[in-house]
Amino acid sequence: MTDEVWFECVRHVTLVAAAVGLATMCGVPGGLLLAHRPRAERIVLGAAGVVQTIPSLALFGFLIPLRYVGGIGVRTALVALTLYALLPLLRNTVTGIRGVDAAVREAGRGIGMTDGQLLWHVELPLAAPVIVAGLRTATVTTIGTATIAAAIGAGGLGVFIFRGVAMLDTSTILQGAIPAAALAVTADLLLGRLEHRFGTPR
Repeated sequence: MTDEVWFECVRHVTLVAAAVGLATMCGVPGGLLLAHRPRAERIVLGAAGVVQTIPSLALFGFLIPLRYVGGIGVRTALVALTLYALLPLLRNTVTGIRGVDAAVREAGRGIGMTDGQLLWHVELPLAAPVIVAGLRTATVTTIGTATIAAAIGAGGLGVFIFRGVAMLDTSTILQGAIPAAALAVTADLLLGRLEHRFGTPR
């Protein structure tokens, strides 16, 4: 790979890592709260689902005029990608926590565990495979969606895709498409192994 491809690849990975990291910091704690609040869950997951239906270029366009979160460049791309990554993390966290057997919770309470101890020592370990599956989905999809960020000046591997389309040059398109696909496959394999280490979700 050329120096430019490496540079944009690093920018792409950094953007994806930041977006997925922010989504995880919001989505997992949010999912823990929503797991015990069905009414709030419907509202929040419904809103997150609506965001998923908005085409990425359109969402970037909606965000650009907004003060503090918009503008041309990385900031807008980061906000948009974080919003896209939220749904699988929220949904899988809720699903994982709710999937914990009620008898296991009762056994924990029976030995004197507090709600906090029950969460950290029982619920989260059992829900971990499902939560990691959500992280896996969010990461892989964000790697692909992040290529669109180049359209608003955020850089990344999409630079070559848009440049190649403008030039009608397949080789330039592949300079962006192949590394992006390789990143997605690598992330999927690594997170798949992590998911397997936590155990197969039931």
